[in-house]
Amino acid sequence: MSVPPPQGPFGSQPPSGGGQYGGSTPQWGPPPPGAGGAPQWGPLPQWGGPAPGPPPKGGGRGKWILAGVAVLLAIALAVVITVLVVRPDSNGGSPTADNGSDSEFASADDTGPANIITEDPTCDAWQRISREESAESDSVNWDDRDHLVPATAWTAEQRTMYETAGKAMTKAADQTQNLVTQTPKRVIRELYQQYIAYTRAFVDAIPSYVSEDDNLVITSNVVASALTYICLAIEYRSAQPVAPVVPEPEGPSAISDLGDPSHPQRFLTKTNSVCDEWAAMSIKFDDDTAGWRAIDPKIPAAKWTPEQKSVNDAIMPVMTANADEMERLGRESGNPVLEDIAVLAAQYRRAFVNALPTYTSADNALSQASVYLAMTVKWACKAVAT
Repeated sequence: MSVPPPQGPFGSQPPSGGGQYGGSTPQWGPPPPGAGGAPQWGPLPQWGGPAPGPPPKGGGRGKWILAGVAVLLAIALAVVITVLVVRPDSNGGSPTADNGSDSEFASADDTGPANIITEDPTCDAWQRISREESAESDSVNWDDRDHLVPATAWTAEQRTMYETAGKAMTKAADQTQNLVTQTPKRVIRELYQQYIAYTRAFVDAIPSYVSEDDNLVITSNVVASALTYICLAIEYRSAQPVAPVVPEPEGPSAISDLGDPSHPQRFLTKTNSVCDEWAAMSIKFDDDTAGWRAIDPKIPAAKWTPEQKSVNDAIMPVMTANADEMERLGRESGNPVLEDIAVLAAQYRRAFVNALPTYTSADNALSQASVYLAMTVKWACKAVAT
């Protein structure tokens, strides 16, 4: 369950190596110890603007998840001391889907807009699953693997690495299956389902692995990170103050099918009509936010220089326009899961814009939630050929 360091707002390809984030942009703090790392919750990259591409050497999320927890914990302690149309693809759905109040899914009656999440009873369980999976993968240096080497060329050591990581991923996916029915939030359910589906697809590909299969695990990883930052935004109370003041979006065009909790399906099995536009949007947003991302994200709004305040003031309409574009593309996709993820990404970006005038480091969880939700669409589009 590893997500690579961020490079562009929606995951442009980082160079091999090149530092913790594949570039020279500022980071949230010192690199976490070790090269491999367990996914304990993730260093917050610069501002949340950039998001990950494939890992250098096929690495992953684990090595920078732990640092984020430490950063946010320090923030939390400081506060205490001083005080988330083509026809649908594989996922169906209808605008009036009746999932039934007696369903085994706690989210069966959640048919409202995809909106910022301020509480979810499954977050603690998800964090434990993620930490345990990453610790097992880290034990075989999963983050340091060369993802370009196919199974036909693996050494005995590499084969053992993939098999061990695959078992850890399978365990995590199986445990997450229980959360699918327990979360009361439709979009959280969809994210759990996609994490399971893409994780299992990657594990199934391991015996005949080729480098293109890495798109499956990257999609799994960005879904996992989206869930992580949604939960962090709840835990560190960055979501609760802004959720009531961000206008609620329109309801979904269609409601995704509940599906079989034991065998969730990937939400994109063929290229969607919005995939190309989504990729172009990501490049534009990366270019438009370059100057803003050069500002040290550890600096709170109260300590910005006049120039830094001017840059942050100017970036707010850029982010708002990007949120509108993500929502538009999601609604045009004809895919109810893609739409929910896109609308939720837009809402978290709007939440971050709302938080910027009084920005503190804890607000980065809002931006990161948006980043990884957006990345879920990008990488799922890339994984359709896998």
